[in-house]
Amino acid sequence: MDTLIKTAIAELGQKEVPGADDNAAIVRYAHESGFNWINDDETPWCSIFVNWCAKKVNLKGTGKADARSWLFAGQRIENPEPGDVVVFWREKPESWKGHVGFFFGFSKDGLRVYCLGGNQGNQVSISAFPINTILGFRRLAPSSTVILPDTVLRIGHTGNAVKNLQDALKVAGFDCGTSDGDFGKKTEDAVKALQSTRFGLRVDGIFDETTRVYLLEILNQ
Repeated sequence: MDTLIKTAIAELGQKEVPGADDNAAIVRYAHESGFNWINDDETPWCSIFVNWCAKKVNLKGTGKADARSWLFAGQRIENPEPGDVVVFWREKPESWKGHVGFFFGFSKDGLRVYCLGGNQGNQVSISAFPINTILGFRRLAPSSTVILPDTVLRIGHTGNAVKNLQDALKVAGFDCGTSDGDFGKKTEDAVKALQSTRFGLRVDGIFDETTRVYLLEILNQ
């Protein structure tokens, strides 16, 4: 998720142009995300911005312009990390209206959540929202074919092979946190959770050939 956050942060300050003119960057977010019919910077664009950022780092978006479409993207998360998607309600929880952006952190008093997103004050910004307006957190999955490493991995290992394993675990529904290429305790716990779902598989948190074959079975279902 580090790359996702960096992609979004790089756009901070892009804002709507008052009057008849439009910010070309905001129109670009729409076109590069597949919303070719949007040619202005006034169409609500928070979901468009999240789709654009996700596409830039090869994560699955929704392809939809409504914020609440993100409630069905990726994996539901209870303990978010920076870069996870956060969805809010607007006006009232039962309304179709909402807002979406990237989770950035909680306020010290725990009453607000900081969100990095587009169309916040008509621009890309980091803004605080009341915590009681949150509808849910989601962790996005890779949009390309998942590559399973063919080497034994365990706690302490680092590198692209670990990152590929982390991506695969998340696609399979096992929460290993951020795909940062660092095989830490969270990744070990996710591997153990995977192993515990197959009778006879040793639950040791080590990604070996037997565990690889089982994970491949799950991904191919």
